[in-house]
Amino acid sequence: MVRLKHKLSQPPLPPERGVKAATFRLLLETAMALIRQDGRIPSLAEVATRSKVSRATTYRYFPSRSALVTAVVDSSLGPVRGFASSEADGRARVHELFEQTFPRFKEFEPQMRAAAQLSLEQWALERAGLLEEEPYRRGHRVRILEHAIAPLAHEMPAAVRDRLHRALSVVYGIEPYMILKDIWGLPDREVERIALWMADALIDAAQRDAARAPKPRPRARPAAAPAAAKARRA
Repeated sequence: MVRLKHKLSQPPLPPERGVKAATFRLLLETAMALIRQDGRIPSLAEVATRSKVSRATTYRYFPSRSALVTAVVDSSLGPVRGFASSEADGRARVHELFEQTFPRFKEFEPQMRAAAQLSLEQWALERAGLLEEEPYRRGHRVRILEHAIAPLAHEMPAAVRDRLHRALSVVYGIEPYMILKDIWGLPDREVERIALWMADALIDAAQRDAARAPKPRPRARPAAAPAAAKARRA
């Protein structure tokens, strides 16, 4: 199990039923709509006003923008985070992950971009000592990719496997969309093709490194003690 530097942000637990559950859903759906409309994380005051819910009630469900965006991303990417595959071939399992989840990234691209924006904003505020809310911590892709490359683990030394794991985390997520669409102007389908091509290239590189890695030497059998050897000859 990989250990991360920070504990990942967890979404607030929604009420199970009744008026509280309906209010929670209303606030969350309003936030999702505002993000699709404006491309940024709205303030809690904006969500309260648009939902016609008091600020005090809004803060009770979502005490910070971090809590709000965590709920938004969890609602958007729930099926992605539950990815589980019985595919025994490692490359095929990575393909399955990319092919199943990148369409979800496309569908919820505004929400994922807004979450990345908040993370960058809070990083700068935290460095300046000005952050006044609990920071939004990303990183669920680490566990998802760990499962995806699990069949490859026995083929590679730990150092090579870890390098592959970290490299794949760069090309899996919203980041390829931000670079390839914003800078290169590519359509969504081409973004998906290039991300999968990069994943294949990284797996190829890791397998080449693993093939070149020195093989562990078998342990030599301990020599028999002189007394024991004499006893056997007798």
